[in-house]
Amino acid sequence: MTRVLVALGGNAMTTSDGRARPEDQIAAVAGAAERIADVVAAGTDVLITHGNGPQVGNLLVKNELAASVVPPVPLDWCVAQTQGTIGFILQNALERVFAERGLAVPVVALVSRTLVDADDPGFTNPTKPIGRYLSAAEAAVMVEHGQIWRDRGERGWRRVVASPEPVEVLDAAAVRGLLGAGYVVIAGGGGGIPVVRDPDGVLRGVEAVIDKDLSAAVLGAVVGVRRLVIATDVPAAYVDWGTDRSRPLGEVTAAELRRYAADGQFASGSMGPKVEAACRFVESGGDQAVISSLDRITDAVAGRAGTVVRKG
Repeated sequence: MTRVLVALGGNAMTTSDGRARPEDQIAAVAGAAERIADVVAAGTDVLITHGNGPQVGNLLVKNELAASVVPPVPLDWCVAQTQGTIGFILQNALERVFAERGLAVPVVALVSRTLVDADDPGFTNPTKPIGRYLSAAEAAVMVEHGQIWRDRGERGWRRVVASPEPVEVLDAAAVRGLLGAGYVVIAGGGGGIPVVRDPDGVLRGVEAVIDKDLSAAVLGAVVGVRRLVIATDVPAAYVDWGTDRSRPLGEVTAAELRRYAADGQFASGSMGPKVEAACRFVESGGDQAVISSLDRITDAVAGRAGTVVRKG
């Protein structure tokens, strides 16, 4: 059987206009589960990772509103909490649709950690903006709790954090074992809980966010995944995006895709990390990586839709 990693974008957990109420997330995940069930029904082993931006964003707002009463929850806790919540609703949705289709496939959600380097330059100079804009007075309260906020002019102040490179998915062995036992596995949500290893060998969580697609490429490479499918809200990666010359990329090599990236074709905050993750996955031994929309996921797994990246 082919083993595929499906990396769900944050849009898979919200409505088309970005709403993320509990009922919105449950409904959106139900739709994603239908598409994943199509892949499982075709006889494919499936590992799922997912984004968590809107969910962590909601927790950050709660942190800000309650900061004068209770200490803010750190980012590693936020990722752990959202992994658990999203994993729970995705597990329920998959089990429901599997039962409706007569698929006797077990599902498990794993809260998992991703190791990063304590010396990653992102910790020295954090630049990744997260959360909403606040007034100077509101931001000052969060700064008192040890957070880093930057003045963004008329829009207000915004928090910045490190976005370090993923080094290792620490729970990959558990993922591999569960896949081997026939489970559909949900793991690595939000890029994984960010942890560093101290000189004494002890692990601890850190205030950081890890790109989920880069982390997915690392995880897929060590658990025997042959295909990485990055499911997003566009049908493919485009060059000359936003111009009358815009066109989707079909089958390309990693080298060709890197040349497009070097020419500035992919935005750093959106398509750029997806392109980088696709290249890294095939360069590390994967057969192919595909960037496509969630509604074309079955064709994407078969290499018939989206931007299909090969090493050669």
